[in-house]
Formats: sequence, C-alpha cells, structure tokens
Amino acid sequence: MIDNPRLELLLVKQGRAIAIALVVIGVLAIAATGWAVANPETTTTPQFDEERVASEAGTSAYVTQNGTLWTEGDRLTDSSVYVLNASPELTVEPETTLRNETGGVPIEDGDVTHELRIRFEAVRDGETFWNESRQVLRDSPSVEDGVATSETTIDMAAYQQRQRQLEREIGGIGSVELTMELRVEYDTGNHRGTFTTATPVVITDDAYWLGGSLSDSGSHSHRSGTVRTTESRSPALIGGLSVLGTLSLAGGILVARRSPTDLEAARRAVHEQRYAEWISRGSIPMWIGDYHVSLDTLEDVVDVAIDTNERVVHDTQRGLFAVVNDGVVYYYSDRGLWEETAWPEMDLEQQPAVIDGDREMSVEEIAELDPADEFASPDDPDGFEDDEDVWEQL
Repeated sequence: MIDNPRLELLLVKQGRAIAIALVVIGVLAIAATGWAVANPETTTTPQFDEERVASEAGTSAYVTQNGTLWTEGDRLTDSSVYVLNASPELTVEPETTLRNETGGVPIEDGDVTHELRIRFEAVRDGETFWNESRQVLRDSPSVEDGVATSETTIDMAAYQQRQRQLEREIGGIGSVELTMELRVEYDTGNHRGTFTTATPVVITDDAYWLGGSLSDSGSHSHRSGTVRTTESRSPALIGGLSVLGTLSLAGGILVARRSPTDLEAARRAVHEQRYAEWISRGSIPMWIGDYHVSLDTLEDVVDVAIDTNERVVHDTQRGLFAVVNDGVVYYYSDRGLWEETAWPEMDLEQQPAVIDGDREMSVEEIAELDPADEFASPDDPDGFEDDEDVWEQL
C-alpha cells in the first residue's frame, strides 16, 4: 500500500509511463557504464617547442708596443678600457647562439647574418642634425653546434682622427658622438627575427672604450606535435552510472508491480486527505432520513457539509459518505444508490431455484412427481428401509 494518496493517484494515471521511463533510463545507464568501461578516455595534448636566440659581441685588442703595463703581443679581452697608443685596433666578435630549449639541443640548420656599423652623429641640445654611418662588418657565418661567430678589426685611431676633424668643422655648434650598432638577422627554420643593439663609443686622446654591451636575446614557441594519452574513465562516473542503472531498473519494476489501478479509489483517497477535517468515521443506519439525495462526487458532499455547517460521516462498511440535515441525507457512494449500499453484491443468476410453497401445483406437475423417489436409495430401489433410515432421509 502507498501511504501518500497524491502519489497513488499519480501512479494510477502515469504509473505505466513512469515504469517505462525508469526502465529505459536504467537500460541506457547500464549501456553507458559498459561503454565507459570499454572506451577509456583519450586526451590529446599539444606539444610546443621553445627556441631561444641570444646574441652578444665580445671585444679584444693586441698590444702593439712594450710599455710598463703590457708587453707587445699581449691580448686584452673584454676590457673596460683600452689604451689608444698600446692597442689602437679593436677586434669585435659578434656571436649568436641558436638553441632548442625544449629538447636542450643546439639548432644546426639555422642561418645568421651579422652587420656591424659605426655611426657619427652631430648633436645639439640632444637632437641629431647630421650623421654618417660606416659599415665595418657584414657576414653570414656558418652555424656550428648552434653557434655562429663573426669577427672584424677596427682601427680606433683612424676613427679618433675622423671624430676630431668633424668637431673642428662644426665648431661650437654642437658635439660629435660616436655609436657602434650591431644588427643580427636569424632564421631557425621555424622562426625568423632581427636584433638591433647599439652602444656609445668614447675615444679620448689616450684611451677608448664601449659605453655598454651589444647583447640581446629572445624566445619563440611553436607547436611541434601532439601527445595522445589514454586513461580509464573516472571510477566515480562508472560507479554513478552503474548505481543509476540498477536503481532505475529496480524502480521501474517496483512501480510496475505496485502501481494501483483503481482511478476512482485513488481520487477519493486524495479527496479524503484534502477534506479530512470535515470527515468523521461512523455508521449510518438505513432508516435514517426522510429523503436521500445522491451526489456525484465526494467534493459535492463536502460542499454541502460546509454550507450546512455539518460533518461528513464516512461509513466504511457501506462505502458511504453522507451529510444529514433536516431529515435529508446527502450522500455519495461508489456502490450506487442508497439501497444498494446496504447489501453486498450478489450474483442471483448462480443462486438455486426457490419453490414457492404457497402456489398450487398443476395436475401435470403432480403427475411428474415419483413418490418412491423421496425414500428410494441405491441399496433399496423400492424405497422401503428401516425406520431409522427413513428418518435420516427425512
């Protein structure tokens, strides 16, 4: 039995559809569980390679004459200052490194071009009003073990003389500044790019030096492929689908077996619950009331009780709901009319025939009677038995 009348009514109306839906959901969930187990999850992850390009320029100079500081033939490397008389020629070595950072291996098939220029600029109040550029290097060295190196030698004494000449020509209008510029073009096979760096060059009567470094670097990423990984589906997903399928199938079978089929009884139970405060249980005698009014629904009986401020009496033995008011009985019963609620249903067609003892028998009916049949038995065809047997027959 279902304790909730509203649920019972829902199952009466939609029980079959609900059962079918639950079974379908259960079958699909079980099928999905099997599919999830048989088909592990495949994840495709893109792979990226990172390439790094770095460029710098080293400096060096050979000592051309003996002195108190150095001996002829000594090589000064990456010095912060060079003496002009001892080492008048500066060697600049641009170097570019190509490397695959992801794999940790050098890039062998890249292309690199080094271009080195020295520029003179006439400047007044921080703005250039004249300039002259000279290319001292343009080289495309081969890349070996991921490194491309070039080299050029610059006569710094000659550039000192040119700078002094320009200063005399412009007089007191401004100053002449000297700049060294390195331009690096590269192609790694996957990426192309350019670096441009510059540093001031200071030349005095006795020494020269670079005001900064000629170094730069950059990184590039590109998609190199994908990696496919296969993993089993989440245990929570598989377990959840399995539980859902099992519960849905069990629920569908339970609903199909336990669903009530009496629609009117289900509706009446809902009405009884809804109007419980107006209904009392009791016994209603047949002779009560002078008039009996049959109503179509229980709601109609409750409406009469509300209008007359009476109680609805529910006679469970007769299946009767009634309100008595001023000798009039307003009632509702699914058994039918007032008289039909008093007795249980009987199938009169199967009852044995009843002989009316007050009716006179015709001559033909009397002739059909055989007196011997009243007392005859298989052991005494004539019907004569002892007195005790006769009384037992009677």
